[in-house]
Amino acid sequence: MPPDTAGVLLAAALLRTGSVVAIPTETVYGLAADATNPDAIARIYAAKGRPSFNPLIAHVSGADMAAEHVETPPLARRLIDAFWPGPLTLVLPRKPESRIAAIVTAGLPTLAVRCPDHPVPQALIKALGRPLAAPSANASGQISATRAEHVLKTLGGRIPLVIDGGPCKGGIESTIVAVEGERLRLLRPGGIPREALEAFAPLSLGGSGIEAPGMMESHYAPTKPLRLEAETAEDDEFLIGFGRVTGDISLSPSGDPVEAAARLFDCLHAADANAARCIAVAPVPPDGLGAAINDRLRRAAAPR
Repeated sequence: MPPDTAGVLLAAALLRTGSVVAIPTETVYGLAADATNPDAIARIYAAKGRPSFNPLIAHVSGADMAAEHVETPPLARRLIDAFWPGPLTLVLPRKPESRIAAIVTAGLPTLAVRCPDHPVPQALIKALGRPLAAPSANASGQISATRAEHVLKTLGGRIPLVIDGGPCKGGIESTIVAVEGERLRLLRPGGIPREALEAFAPLSLGGSGIEAPGMMESHYAPTKPLRLEAETAEDDEFLIGFGRVTGDISLSPSGDPVEAAARLFDCLHAADANAARCIAVAPVPPDGLGAAINDRLRRAAAPR
C-alpha cells in the first residue's frame, strides 16, 4: 500500500495486534514490530530467519522516548542534538524499568536506539506510543531492501503488509556507536561518517562478539560469489562500476559516495538478478561514506 492515511492506519492496526509490517525509512526498508511485544519480535526473527543472538534497534520518536528506555549521558545527548532524527544509532545502557522486550537486546545489558528521519516510522511510533523494532526488511544475511520490490523478493508471503514509500533516500543502514563515558566505539559504519563523530569524542573501532546489528561476518550477501576491487569484468561476471570503471551498472558514474551509498543495494539486487554467474564490484575509496560502503561489500563477499 502507499504511505497515505489508509496505509498508515492499516499498518498501525496490524502492529497493535502483534503483527509485523515492512516500512520505508530514510536508510533502508525495515521490518517493524512493537518493540515491547516479545511475541511480535519473535515474528520478526521468524520472518527473516534471523539468528536470535543478533540484537535489534529500537526506533524512537526522539530524545524523550529514548530516555524512557536507556541512560543518556552528556555525550549521548550531544550526539542526539546533532544527528537526530537521522541515520545514527546509539548503544546505551538499558534502564531496568524499560518495557522493551528482552528479545530485542538478545540478552545484552545495552539497547540500540535510533530516531528515524522519515514520516512513516514517525507516524507509526506516534500511533503506537511505543518504540518500533525494525531490522532491515529482507531475509537474514541477504541484500538489504531499498525498494518495496526488494522486500517482496525475500519476504513475499511471509508478512501481511509492505508500505511502499519508493526508493530510500540514504540507501545504507545507520551508523552504530556505543557511547562509553566520553568516548565512542564504532560498531557499524553507516550513514553518518566516522569523521563527523570524531568531532565530538575520541572514537575507537570494533567490539567483541555481536553487540549490534550488522556485525556478522557474512551479511548483506547476494546469492552469487562476489569479487571486490575489480577494474574489469572476468568471464561470466556482472561488473558494478564506480567512477571511471563503467561496469554493467554503476554505483555512481561521477564517483559521488552519497549517490553510491543510495544505489548500493539496488545495484546488488540488479546484479543478483542478472544471468551472469558471478558479481564483481569496482574499487570505492574508503573515505567518508566509502567506509560504510566498503564494510557492506566486505561482508557481502565473505565466505558463507
